[in-house]
Amino acid sequence: MRSIPDDRTTRAVIRDEALRLLAAHGPETVTVRQIAAAAGVSPGLIVHHFGSKEGLRQEVDQYVLDVFEAMLGELTGESGAKLLDPAAGASSLSEVFARHLPDDSPLPTYLRRLLLSETDAGRLLFRRLYDLSRAALDGLATAGLAAPGNDPAVRAAVLLANDLALFLLRDRLTEVLGMDPLSAEGMTRWAPEMLSIYAGGLNAAPPPPQGDTP
Repeated sequence: MRSIPDDRTTRAVIRDEALRLLAAHGPETVTVRQIAAAAGVSPGLIVHHFGSKEGLRQEVDQYVLDVFEAMLGELTGESGAKLLDPAAGASSLSEVFARHLPDDSPLPTYLRRLLLSETDAGRLLFRRLYDLSRAALDGLATAGLAAPGNDPAVRAAVLLANDLALFLLRDRLTEVLGMDPLSAEGMTRWAPEMLSIYAGGLNAAPPPPQGDTP
């Protein structure tokens, strides 16, 4: 066993190692023994703290929900119009996440697994993200910065689906673009194009260059 290397509690270390392993390999394949080995504790201690692997997974789910909820707070002003509003300094969910999370964070990968899972946590997170997208669209429409469309509910879902594509298709996008779209470098290329399309459609003038691109 190794000693805990920082000021996190043993419970937090176990949770963080479980998050990393579950994001990388999925909950079906990761075992309690693997998590225990990564955290430097005994399997019995995991059972003591969490009751079972499912109990640990539920705690990881809640932790991820809490982290994303805190970051989503950056996008929720009084009008809800900060999302997709370049003047507000936060243009998308993905841009906020890229700004707050290091490139090697397991949270985006876990988010992908969570959103595609048949779990209450996955459904709750998607509903929260959709509600935010709907509120943002309503706020932008009220401010005269966007049109709500003939079907605002569908338009909000389209905007959300486009943003979540960065998480769900991150690996494939990295392969074709030659850069991780959720990295700082990737976001400097992705965000201007996205905002240009949102602001003026596919016929909009190209955004100003953001440095050298391939």
